[in-house]
Amino acid sequence: MVQFNDWCDSADTPVGNHHVRVMRGRVADAATGVQLSAAAVPVHYAAEERIAHALARLGKAGAAQLITGLLPQTPQIRSGDLGEIYATEWINAHSGYQAPIKRLRWKDHRNMAMRGDDVIGMILDPASQRLRFLKTEAKSRIDLRAQTLTEARAGLDKDEGRPSAHALSFIAARLLGLADLPLVDAIDDALVRHGIPLDSVQHLLFTFSGNAPQALLTKSLQAYPGPISQWGVGLHVDGHAAFIGAVYDRVIADAN
Repeated sequence: MVQFNDWCDSADTPVGNHHVRVMRGRVADAATGVQLSAAAVPVHYAAEERIAHALARLGKAGAAQLITGLLPQTPQIRSGDLGEIYATEWINAHSGYQAPIKRLRWKDHRNMAMRGDDVIGMILDPASQRLRFLKTEAKSRIDLRAQTLTEARAGLDKDEGRPSAHALSFIAARLLGLADLPLVDAIDDALVRHGIPLDSVQHLLFTFSGNAPQALLTKSLQAYPGPISQWGVGLHVDGHAAFIGAVYDRVIADAN
């Protein structure tokens, strides 16, 4: 886990019926942020069992080659991937939802961005066996601007604000391989039997940026006219590009 509280200060602000949280990386704890992030990154690209199997068969050098071969090489794709990784980690640690798969394990190519809904968090009600969804758009920018949040809003509003059927089918197929049949069945029921009521959906707009996101997130949530509850979460790290480079450099160094 990234353990944001170990290297960030957080501030929460209500925005009408919605909510904004800003996490600001502490300059004095930047090295801790790099270390914790680098420790979390590899399993977003390959399952722990995959890495352990390669280590047992190929030794440390072979496993290191496997890991580094999965990492994106371009700064832009690294930025986008890390934004999605942070969103996934935040959901699992702080939202009450769980993101049941790590999507980056199924990228078409390491230097390509994933398509579709960025991250979908879920809660399975044990009594009804029905799901609640957290539809998420994650954006990573050196200089976050309103246009980026407009793009994220467009993504959240697709499919009438619901998670797309394609994204849910993708998750269900991956979960079937992990033998998580109760969650597979619940996803299939949402798609086929009873649909997805809007009151079972929440939105998360997650940003990772080198500038302060508070005002932009607040304005974006204030402008939202729909019925779906909104969260805006912004991770603000000074020296955004250098920080991302340091994280991936540390992943490679640790692998070797």
